[in-house]
Amino acid sequence: MQDTMRIPRPGAARVPAPLPLPEPNALRVLWRCAGYLRPYWKMTLGAYLALVGINAFALTIPQFIRWIVDRGIGAKDTPLLFTAVLALLGMTLLKGGLRFAEGRWSEQASQNVAYDLRNAIHRKLATLSFSYHDRTETGQILSRAIQDVDRVRFVTGRAFLRLTDGIVLMIGSAIMLLWMNPPLALLALATLPLLAQRGFHMARHLRPLSLAAQQQLAVLTTRLEQNLRGARVVKAFAQEDAEIARFGRENAHWFDLSVRAARVQASNEPLINFIANLSTVIIIGYGGWLVIQQQLTLGELVSFTTYLAQLAQPVRRLGQIIPALAIASAAGTRIFEILDAQSEVRDAPDALPLPPVQGNVRFENVSFAYFGRHRVLDDITFEAKAGQVIALLGMTGSGKSTIINLIPRFYDVTQGRITVDGYDIRRVTLNSLRDQIGIVLQETMLFATTIRENIAFGRPDASTDEIVQAARAAQAHDFIMQTPNGYETLVGERGITLSGGQRQRIAIARALLKNPRILILDDATSSVDTETEQLIQRALERLMRGRTSFVIAQRLSTLRMADLILVLEHGRLAARGTHDELLRTSGLYAEIYHHQLRSKEAR
Repeated sequence: MQDTMRIPRPGAARVPAPLPLPEPNALRVLWRCAGYLRPYWKMTLGAYLALVGINAFALTIPQFIRWIVDRGIGAKDTPLLFTAVLALLGMTLLKGGLRFAEGRWSEQASQNVAYDLRNAIHRKLATLSFSYHDRTETGQILSRAIQDVDRVRFVTGRAFLRLTDGIVLMIGSAIMLLWMNPPLALLALATLPLLAQRGFHMARHLRPLSLAAQQQLAVLTTRLEQNLRGARVVKAFAQEDAEIARFGRENAHWFDLSVRAARVQASNEPLINFIANLSTVIIIGYGGWLVIQQQLTLGELVSFTTYLAQLAQPVRRLGQIIPALAIASAAGTRIFEILDAQSEVRDAPDALPLPPVQGNVRFENVSFAYFGRHRVLDDITFEAKAGQVIALLGMTGSGKSTIINLIPRFYDVTQGRITVDGYDIRRVTLNSLRDQIGIVLQETMLFATTIRENIAFGRPDASTDEIVQAARAAQAHDFIMQTPNGYETLVGERGITLSGGQRQRIAIARALLKNPRILILDDATSSVDTETEQLIQRALERLMRGRTSFVIAQRLSTLRMADLILVLEHGRLAARGTHDELLRTSGLYAEIYHHQLRSKEAR
């Protein structure tokens, strides 16, 4: 049998060095995270009040145990012992009830924080411009919306509470020890600095490893999301083994970081427990000698060791909470990077709603560069009058798609301006502008819901008759009725259960149902057969009347029906005119026409 292929794990060079503990900026991030608890202050206050009650019992019960041992057991008073044990049971039950309330209220409040953060992230992502999504990987966003939010949830709930609990219990227990027997207390507290040093040492080494593992988990999420989305391409090119190996390398890196973090914990926690238990051993030895010498009662010794255990517990806990706080501060930073991101395309402070328009669109000396660097349009000027059909033609990368992306302000022009009925589109609200534009993008996107809901996406209140009418106009009704449940048929993710032509016709129906004054068709008939394309063209000829339509032309029929053809070359407007005019005057148009369009029509 062949050995299983092993993915080599990354070497030690990729292990991050220890980093400082939370800085002022990290503390500000944590404070901002805590601010999300404000709407749930009643639950949060209830949890902390319950915590006060729990700590009151924690500091009182050891004294009660001392009294039981000295007065009940030591004096052999059975009735007192029985009564005291029942009272101790009642106190324990009350403490358990407070612990339940504390856990429930703190968890409910922190879950509300996670709920609000995820809603805020989704709301923000929906409002950010295309340029933000162009620069950001989907897997990174998913990681922040799920894993990072969960880390913040833990901190705003259990971690903050446990930190407060630990500090209060540690201070209270130390005070009780000093009150009972100062010399013995000082001996017990002597190991605390060493205990604290080991806890902080573990936190300092665990934090960078945890942060690196957190980042690597986002990389893993991105890789998985891309493989799932591109599963057909992977299989088509027989790259399953290569993708498995790539994922394996990233997974091995995450595994390596996680194992190293576990090793830090595994090597430090036993030492921390040993130091804590060493104190107990010393106190039992020395305290036992004091009991024998009758300088200390047995009840006091029992109470003392109980306080000591309570004192060591929060110190050990700090070693776990501090890394969690550090990780949560990093998670909060990643979340707030999204929430604080400014959309490059947004409403101007004085933006007004765009009134119902006729559809006159004008480009005035428009230039555009992606991210301010890569120029794709240069000094474009033209006018589309209401009701005209404008065809855009050019080689790949000539700027056709960029022009139609600028009209609904998916991006803002770098220079010049675009007007609709004389209104500068940067001076009107985005919603009022896009409400009057219907779009069929080149990459047809359908949602994993019913065909009805996909068609009515732009008009959720549309009636069944209106939906059917739009589907008929887009030549989609017949194939829809052949599906198992007609308009209630569920389509797969991104409409994968439908053919390319079917998806495109539903997208056209979706745009037509919106009844826009401006219609944008980005290669809208490129994925349908000739017969279907002819049916759609006839429907579009009827439906385009009275609307200003921009069409990226891939077929001769589109060019022949166009009122104006814009020929683009390297981001510049090389020629304009009708089909017949351009055949006579433009060599570039004639070349595209004879070498691309006519040969495509002949096939």
